[in-house]
This record gives sequence, C-alpha cells and structure tokens, in this order.
Amino acid sequence: MSGGDIVGLVFAGAFLVLVGFLALPLFKLGRVFDETTLAIRDLTHTVTPLLEESTRTIQETNAQLARVDTITANVADVTGNVSALVALVAATVGGPLVKLAGFSAGVRAALGAARPGGTRRHRR
Repeated sequence: MSGGDIVGLVFAGAFLVLVGFLALPLFKLGRVFDETTLAIRDLTHTVTPLLEESTRTIQETNAQLARVDTITANVADVTGNVSALVALVAATVGGPLVKLAGFSAGVRAALGAARPGGTRRHRR
C-alpha cells in the first residue's frame, strides 16, 4: 500500500464517522416525528368526540333558547292583555265611582249643613 492509499483510507474513515454523526440527529428527528404523529393521532381521537358532544350541547341549548323565546313572547302577550283589562276596568268602574264619591260628598255636605251647628262633628 502506498501513502496515497493510506490517506484515502483515512479520509474514507473520517467521512464514515462524519456520516455517522450526521445520521444520529436525523435518526432522533425521525423518532420525534413519529412521536408527534402519535400525539396528533391521540389528540384527534380525543378531540373529535369532545367536539361532537359540544355540538350536541349547543344544539340542545339553542332548542331551549327557542322555547324560552316562545314563553317570553307568550308572557308579553299576557301582560299586554292584563294591561288592557286593567285599563278597561278602570274606565268602566272608575267613572261611576268618581260620580258616586262626588254624590256622597255632596250628600254629606248637605246633611252637615242641615244639622244645627254646621259641619262640625266634634264639640268640646
């Protein structure tokens, strides 16, 4: 073997060591990618049912809100009807009551004036 062959073998060995050092991080990076793939797969299996359940919960909540909206509209209708009824009763009964109160006040004033001593009730 000549000196050039020995130098070629040394360079080949050094190149092999260099490739080995470069292959080790690549191998570790490949394992990191494998672990990342497994983590994403597990996350997908866990999150998918959670999202389906959340969707179902939101749909049920929307249905309940629609029911509450219907109930609120009915309560508003009933409130309007009660308000109209109160106004009707006040208009129907209020006028005659005012006339009756005025009449009774007039009768009391007339009876008080007809009594001896005027309108005093308490004498001392």
